[in-house]
Amino acid sequence: MPYPAKTDRQTILNAALDQVSREGMQGMSLRGVATALDLAPTALYRYFADRATLESAINAETANRLHAAMKKAVGKKDAVAAIRATAQAYLRFAREHRNLYELLMSPCHPCVEDLPTHQQLWDFVIEQVARVSSREHANEAAVALWAHLHGIAAFEAAHVFGEQKPSRGFDFGLEAWLQAAQAASHKKT
Repeated sequence: MPYPAKTDRQTILNAALDQVSREGMQGMSLRGVATALDLAPTALYRYFADRATLESAINAETANRLHAAMKKAVGKKDAVAAIRATAQAYLRFAREHRNLYELLMSPCHPCVEDLPTHQQLWDFVIEQVARVSSREHANEAAVALWAHLHGIAAFEAAHVFGEQKPSRGFDFGLEAWLQAAQAASHKKT
């Protein structure tokens, strides 16, 4: 008769997410996660082969949470309002979940089972961008939008904005992006 498990994969993942949220990826340790769950560190290896596998799962769950936040923000909005809502949700997520966001934006080698989560996030962004731009320009337009949002999030985290570098630059950049994306939808290639 198998013994009842004291934990499961999701419980371990949630504890690791909490630890990364508080202390960043550098502060996350398998021993710390195990201690938070009142488990022996070796118990984690039943669910995650190693630290890299756990990091990949944390990264995938973070992508899933960002996707959910953007999807909720978009709702049933028209194309332009959806892009604005997506941008605001992205920046809000980056502000409110700084350590998880930093992990999401850092080089990571996701495990094969975690790749679909990242693809779903990117597909959602492409889908929203294609509503404003054209399907044929959606990939490059999405990269440009993502770069703008990531840059603004990085500036906010570094406390760069001020009188000489106003945060209104976000709105200016987003409006410029919207104009370029809409113009691309009218171009013939």
